Amino acid sequence: MKRIKTALVSVFHKDGLDEIIKKLHEEGVTLLSTGGTQAFIESLGLPCQKVEDLTTYPSILGGRVKTLHPKVFGGILARRDNESDRQQMKQYDIPEIDLVIVDLYPFEQTVKSGAGEQDIIEKIDIGGISLIRAAAKNYRDVVIVPSKAEYPVLMELLTKNGAQTDEEDRRLLATRAFGVSSHYDTAIRQWFEQS
Repeated sequence: MKRIKTALVSVFHKDGLDEIIKKLHEEGVTLLSTGGTQAFIESLGLPCQKVEDLTTYPSILGGRVKTLHPKVFGGILARRDNESDRQQMKQYDIPEIDLVIVDLYPFEQTVKSGAGEQDIIEKIDIGGISLIRAAAKNYRDVVIVPSKAEYPVLMELLTKNGAQTDEEDRRLLATRAFGVSSHYDTAIRQWFEQS
């Protein structure tokens, strides 16, 4: 069993998230977020650490770069049982991130809406898909919730075990995460082929 101490939440759709956020807060989990998600968490009256306070960089390039930083990805990818990784985390002041909740930009819905090419291009999620892949790769230490479709799975785990998960649960969510990333990239490739 691994305890969730810090959660990074970066989602497009906020619906259905409030229950999870409140439960994580009750369990003593530190919440870390960006932009609209951070504002949403704070609107619930709960504390939320800004990713930019962790990275010391603001959201840049019109929001294209928010989470892409070694302090974020180091915190997700670090192997907790690897002494070299642990020493580097200490050296570079990288926090452990134990849970990543992502809901990607709605690329397929934007295509279906008949939006122009530039709007469609801006709905190709980079940070979110990278967070999903990193957390899923390190499922032995990190829980990944790759879309709002998995919110009920996380809520069930939190209700059953508090802020703790076992490796089987983490691996199941990692498997679903790679399904989400595979589907998303396939949709993008198809759009490029057809446009």
